Amino acid sequence: MLEGLHPVSPTHLMRLETSERAARRVADIVSETFDPAETAVAAFEAPDGKIWLVEVFFREQPDEANVRELVRAAAGDPVAACLTFHAIESKDWVRTSLDGLKPVQSGRFTVFGSHDRDKVALNAIPIEIEAALAFGTGHHGTTLGCLNAIDRLAKRGRAFRPLDVGTGTGVLAIAAALRHRVPVLASDIDAISVIAARENAVINKARAYAQVIHAAGLKDARFRRGAPYDLVLANILPRPLVGLATDLVRLVAPGGTVVLSGIIPPHANLVISAYRDRGLHLVSRQLIEGWVTLTMQRGR
Repeated sequence: MLEGLHPVSPTHLMRLETSERAARRVADIVSETFDPAETAVAAFEAPDGKIWLVEVFFREQPDEANVRELVRAAAGDPVAACLTFHAIESKDWVRTSLDGLKPVQSGRFTVFGSHDRDKVALNAIPIEIEAALAFGTGHHGTTLGCLNAIDRLAKRGRAFRPLDVGTGTGVLAIAAALRHRVPVLASDIDAISVIAARENAVINKARAYAQVIHAAGLKDARFRRGAPYDLVLANILPRPLVGLATDLVRLVAPGGTVVLSGIIPPHANLVISAYRDRGLHLVSRQLIEGWVTLTMQRGR
């Protein structure tokens, strides 16, 4: 499943096995067409390395004919004919969200499920995540890119006021809290995600550091009360990243750092431009598993 999207309570799944090029085209057009609060899209290489898989989770039953038409426009008739649709239940997603997932190492962080507690190195910063119905298990390139950035930035200096926008499972907020030992404000548009993030903060003994709020956008007065932030994390999608640019940059302290992800390469320059126009400059651009993570900084 794709970390970086707003979480959903999925009831239906679309699945496709195809080539890498077709998979990326299909994932792109579906993610750009459907409301990210209603769908979650992932495109990834199969374990055997021979094919790519596309999985789209829908909150409500989709119009299959409409989805096939979108896929046909993006990748052609043969690919559209290979789509399969399945009804799923919430309990199935909870059970399968961690099945087969192994601990993931990113800098000093190790992200793992409860079934792998005994496999974490003693010198690692452990983050135990039970994904349930929210996104963010650490196994996707967007989350890995953000974790890498958090760890890399911590080596240069301590962040004192981090903000995590679109927190999902809370993995990035927890990582920032544990790495810097400072309070972190985290938000999400989805109520289930807020519950999951709060529970994960308790599991990781970070409840005293992580405040998770239910909020859409950045207009809520609680964001302003905690501002300015010297580290802002936003692992969502290009469209909402661009839409949030003005409000987000207003919350950033002079010299503060912004880490943006959930971006496919063709959209990276659009996001860079939106934030550059508002006074940020690009520090680094990292590509992991076909997903871009941008580190940008506000001038002093």
